[in-house]
Amino acid sequence: MIEFRFPQILFLYIPFTLFIFLDIFRSAKYQIFADAPSNIKKILFENINLGRIRFKQNLLFLSTAFLIFAASGPQIGTALTPVDRKGLDLVFCIDVSSSMRGTDIKPSRLEKSKFEISQLIKNLKGDRVAFIVFAGSSHLYLPLTTDYEAAFLFLDQIDTNMIPTQGTSLSSALQTGLSAFSDDNSKFKVLILISDGEDHEGEAIDLARQASKNGMVVHTVGVGTESGSLIPSIDNNGTVDYKKDSSGKLITSQLNKKILEDISQAGKGVFLRFNNKPSNFRNIIKEIDTMEKRTIKSHIYSQYEDQFQKFGSFSLCLLIISMFVSSRSRKYHD
Repeated sequence: MIEFRFPQILFLYIPFTLFIFLDIFRSAKYQIFADAPSNIKKILFENINLGRIRFKQNLLFLSTAFLIFAASGPQIGTALTPVDRKGLDLVFCIDVSSSMRGTDIKPSRLEKSKFEISQLIKNLKGDRVAFIVFAGSSHLYLPLTTDYEAAFLFLDQIDTNMIPTQGTSLSSALQTGLSAFSDDNSKFKVLILISDGEDHEGEAIDLARQASKNGMVVHTVGVGTESGSLIPSIDNNGTVDYKKDSSGKLITSQLNKKILEDISQAGKGVFLRFNNKPSNFRNIIKEIDTMEKRTIKSHIYSQYEDQFQKFGSFSLCLLIISMFVSSRSRKYHD
């Protein structure tokens, strides 16, 4: 693979190419002393080799082409290199139901969760991560990967409009999360369920207990407060309103701490909180660091190396060669 430090310099090839075509056109259309008699031309150009002049010019053109390429700062990466890393498989199950728009956790429950997850990923070293998003249903949003830059991009796009089916199906999230793991070696797997715990349904506790028996660990993270928050919504006109029940009464979303604690206990994990204090992610990091980690094989490109010296040197060699090419004919008139 090849990259360029200064790719904008490559645009110089446009006027350079136009200049070459113009030179070819002018050479074809105009000739020195085109109307002169042949015997006069023979005398005038007796000691000049027009072919060598054209050859010198072509060398200069080629030298300039390589000089432009060298100035663009080409960098060439070598073939894929195997790299062994020690880490875990971390699957984040992220609640994207409408209640995650609650503002009892600033700036909102979901935005706080995304921020803490991003800070957590920045502190990982070789662990693979995956994202599950869920509300009334769930789906795998990002498969397991060690590409943290891609993970940041996917994380940034998560919002409460991703899943039209509302509700908070924790059992669906756990089921999808468990299926995200790529092999049967379960003891290096961690599932982190992030939710306010509202409107839970299904057999989440039983699924967590089953995962624990298979060697997995299920941590839960509660986002929200017991006092709760109204659920804001913004219509197409930008007007802020709040979610109401069928009778028109404002709905207050509260953290269901009990269900999340029960799930973490069944999954032999811990229950943690994302609150308005900074650096909540450090509590999860501490739990991850205490776990045994396996060797994960991955492949990455080695560091790109600058190659402009080679192209610059070749350009200089062509320039020097053109200087030593004589334009005089070897035949002299006596």
